[in-house]
Amino acid sequence: MRYLILGAGALGGFFGGRMLEAGLDTTFLVREHRAVALAKRGLRVTSSKGDIRIDKPPLVQADALKAEYDAIILSCKAYDLASAMEAIAPAVGTDTAIIPLLNGMDHIERLQQRFDVRNVLGGLSVISASLDAEGDVRHHNDLDLLSFGELDGSRSVRVDAIASDLAKARFTAQALDDIQLAMWEKWCFIASLAGINCLMRASVGEVIDAGGVSFAMKLYDECAAVAASQGFAPRAEVRQRAVAALSAKGSSLTASMLRDIQRGSRTEGEHILGSLLRRAMSADIDAPTLEAATVHLRAYENSRVNAT
Repeated sequence: MRYLILGAGALGGFFGGRMLEAGLDTTFLVREHRAVALAKRGLRVTSSKGDIRIDKPPLVQADALKAEYDAIILSCKAYDLASAMEAIAPAVGTDTAIIPLLNGMDHIERLQQRFDVRNVLGGLSVISASLDAEGDVRHHNDLDLLSFGELDGSRSVRVDAIASDLAKARFTAQALDDIQLAMWEKWCFIASLAGINCLMRASVGEVIDAGGVSFAMKLYDECAAVAASQGFAPRAEVRQRAVAALSAKGSSLTASMLRDIQRGSRTEGEHILGSLLRRAMSADIDAPTLEAATVHLRAYENSRVNAT
């Protein structure tokens, strides 16, 4: 199968690098500045699970994208989805599988509207990685999960083919029959973590030390109530892991959204928190903690825009 990775940043660079390392037919769709950097330095990944160095990774830019691909992995930010969809459009054929790694669920409907419903799979990643000052990928821990599956819960020939390919790469790939549930479960956790971190401008451990454990639990419960109203209540074992992570004393855990705020950068607050709040309001769910976190992020975005 032929794979196209939108972006060669932290996520795309890690997973695409591992796929190239495994001999899979993989190409990165990148913007001009990233193409120049990769052509000069190559793709480098530092990881406890093994470093990667690919001097000349296969690259293509949007204006040169002509051929269709069997599968496209989207690793963009939610606020870049519109431009990402336009960029990949020439590569999307009747049978192309699009695997988005964005958080939340709004992007699924947008992708289905832009392309065909059958083009769109569910997907998620669990990994901590970033680009350093040189533009190299730094993998920060042992987490390297990429999950995907048909949104209707079926096990298709294309999902099996992708799973067979990705099993050759040095990361954890899962083909899930319940991918929508897994996406909702991750969404609840990410929204809770980001909401706590950003509203308090602190790590999980710092919030807990300040007496914020009940606040953290309220936020997660509100997010889980929204998921349940949509038919995707988090499973007991997943809830237990989320609660443990959100209430761990001494934890340095922070969401990338907090780091975005600290840099004065744009956030995915509306896609991750705002969307949940809108769904809570539609379902008549009382979610005051979620509302506080969402309004806080909206105020931050307004001040950021006004300052530019």
